Amino acid sequence: MDKANVLETSRLWREVVSELHAREFPHIELEHVLVDNAAMQLVSAPRHFDTILTENMFGDILSDEAAMITGSIGMLPSASLGGDGPGMFEPIHGSAPDIAGQGIANPLAMFLSVAMLLQHGLGLASEAAAVESAVQRALAAGLRTADLGGQADTAQATRAVLDNLE
Repeated sequence: MDKANVLETSRLWREVVSELHAREFPHIELEHVLVDNAAMQLVSAPRHFDTILTENMFGDILSDEAAMITGSIGMLPSASLGGDGPGMFEPIHGSAPDIAGQGIANPLAMFLSVAMLLQHGLGLASEAAAVESAVQRALAAGLRTADLGGQADTAQATRAVLDNLE
């Protein structure tokens, strides 16, 4: 996703992505979409998207928009992959320093980010599945933090997931 109809940097982005796709990923479908159109499509048909590749600013905006489709910014993990390392894994909301120490942060995106690290960064598929399953079981049992309309604080939500970890 880019803004190649307006930004020179996006035209360069599109050129580099197209070259890389042709050279290293020809088996993966590539569709160039203007970011403003993508934002509308993300809201109207989120299942249309499997993977979104974009630059940092557009990714930051679109990931916050996508989070609200799930009901809360506290629900989505993210990964920045590339190079030889395992990558960087974090909730899309980042560290949320404005609410640090208040016990109101939803920790589920962090657990899900750990699952992504286990799966994609360290190749530990069964461990990743166990973490994801623990989050799902906690939610199925009724866990809801304030951002999801519930009463659980950060510690209670963390305990609910850990109690479901097998």
